[in-house]
Amino acid sequence: MLRIGELAKKADCLVQTVRFYESEGLLLEPARSEGNFRLYDDAQLQRLLFIRRCRAKDMTLDEIRQLLCFRDRPELDCGEVNALVDSHIAQVRAKIKELRELERELIELRRSCDTARTARDCGILSSLGEPA
Repeated sequence: MLRIGELAKKADCLVQTVRFYESEGLLLEPARSEGNFRLYDDAQLQRLLFIRRCRAKDMTLDEIRQLLCFRDRPELDCGEVNALVDSHIAQVRAKIKELRELERELIELRRSCDTARTARDCGILSSLGEPA
């Protein structure tokens, strides 16, 4: 059994992160020691690592909650898991498109001030000061 600090260290996260996932219902309520310390077993560590891997893929807490439901019920069909990941891929693609547009806008902004000038004559500051 692991205390919360040991669990957090093994999962490479903060103790506050573990508590947050517990408060969100993603981690199950841990056992308690006689001194009222939280105690976690290997299954809880594996669950926390699963959550951390999902977060590393920018999944929302709701998406993780859904995935955990399937993980906890391995007899279910995984078609909904595939649909969830397909939806997440679409969100990532949309975000990439937005970021490319932002990059293009920033490059244009940078081109508006291609030499060192006084701040009064700075094309970037002028452009940012104008309405869109």
